[in-house]
Amino acid sequence: MLTRPTALGTKLIISVMLLLLGACSFITAYQAPLVVPAKDAWKGGPWQEAAPSDGIPRGAWWRLFGDPSLDALEARIDHDNPTLGAALARYDQAVAYTSQLRAANVPTVDVAASVTRNRQSDDRPLRNNLMSQPANYGAKTAALAFTYEVDLWGRIRNSVAAGEAAGEASAADMENTRLSLQAMLAEYFVRVRNIDIQAGLLGSTVRTYERTLKLTTDRQSGGIASGLDVAQGQTQLSVVKVEVSDLQAQRALYEHAIASLVGESASTFVIPNAPNTMILPEVPLGLPSTLLQRRPDIAAAERRASAANARVGVARAAFFPTFSINPMVGYQNTGGPNWLTAPNSFWTLGPLAVLNVFDGGLRKAQVAQARAVLDQAGQEYRAVVLAAFQQVEDEMSRLTFYRQEMIDQAEAADAAKKTLTLASYRYREGVANYLEVVIAQATVLQTQRALLSLRTQRLLASIALIRALGGGWHKDGVVGTNAHHG
Repeated sequence: MLTRPTALGTKLIISVMLLLLGACSFITAYQAPLVVPAKDAWKGGPWQEAAPSDGIPRGAWWRLFGDPSLDALEARIDHDNPTLGAALARYDQAVAYTSQLRAANVPTVDVAASVTRNRQSDDRPLRNNLMSQPANYGAKTAALAFTYEVDLWGRIRNSVAAGEAAGEASAADMENTRLSLQAMLAEYFVRVRNIDIQAGLLGSTVRTYERTLKLTTDRQSGGIASGLDVAQGQTQLSVVKVEVSDLQAQRALYEHAIASLVGESASTFVIPNAPNTMILPEVPLGLPSTLLQRRPDIAAAERRASAANARVGVARAAFFPTFSINPMVGYQNTGGPNWLTAPNSFWTLGPLAVLNVFDGGLRKAQVAQARAVLDQAGQEYRAVVLAAFQQVEDEMSRLTFYRQEMIDQAEAADAAKKTLTLASYRYREGVANYLEVVIAQATVLQTQRALLSLRTQRLLASIALIRALGGGWHKDGVVGTNAHHG
């Protein structure tokens, strides 16, 4: 097989190729989807304008809460959590796929060899001399083939750009999974610590009620108190004991959930009971909006829009011819000796152009579909950003109102204690019935538990704010350890 272009043909081919190489590429300019502009200030303080920048460090934001046990558990997320492991595998797949796309930028080289024994049909067309064309013959072929597509219209470049953007989106998805798991673990841990302190309060209350019940029983034996007082005291004590058991059941469920997050069997995992030493992070005024833009889900949505934009370029390039160069060189003979010798060599060289002239509207529909996917990605990006601002506003508002609620609730708890002191004194002096004491005791427990609950809600709101911002902060707007005891 031999194809030898003439000198004129070679010059013509080179001229055409140079002309085509200067042709317009269909790599489409990308601009991030527009979002409703952020106001100069959110309802609780000023914002700064920002763009997606998920590369800003997030750091070990859970250290803001100052609990070594939480620090140790969070460190296990990266190594032992199967959900994060699956996200990492998806990212590795995206990286490998991008490498596959990049491979189209360089020629492919194939080596082929064959040794066959063949028989021709006696009635083969144009076989008019049976003596010169034997029926049985051998064939040996060894060839080196090159294939390279000239990317005139940016199809390959756009495909690679789309793959790279999709890979970056997958990386952001992995970081979003990591942040979500870290926040989930912190939330469960806060609830465990809240249950520990609630259980401690109820345990102290049980002991107080038991002493009060004994006093009431003794008073009944002396004819001072009635059986009704004893029944009320016993009822009150039994109700609190039931609440203690309920708290322990809740604690077990949160403990099991944490075990799954750190990749350990719930049957063997234990979080020792400890006093709640967690501290409330101090949220600085004027958090810059650059913190919000660290959110990996925002970055992922923006990268998917970029990938969709590149795929529009791929679809548009299909309207133009593809050009490729497919040279081949090798040796071939009919089975005789001296196979790999110069007389048995062959080669072929020349460009190949392919243009589809009719496809029933297929390419037009593909471009329309690619544009619709781009529009969808843009709207999804916009929705993620708007939801992010809403979530930050929600958590900042919660923290603001919880702070004032805790002040008011602490005053209510102090007032309830004074009321109990007065009610107990009046009961001992015989100027009030036991119901007054029961009501005062119940009010004290209710106000104290409400105060603890508010503190827990502030901790949870802090975690939710960190998650909404994509990480922690310090006074300059990056991860830090500014916090205070709540």
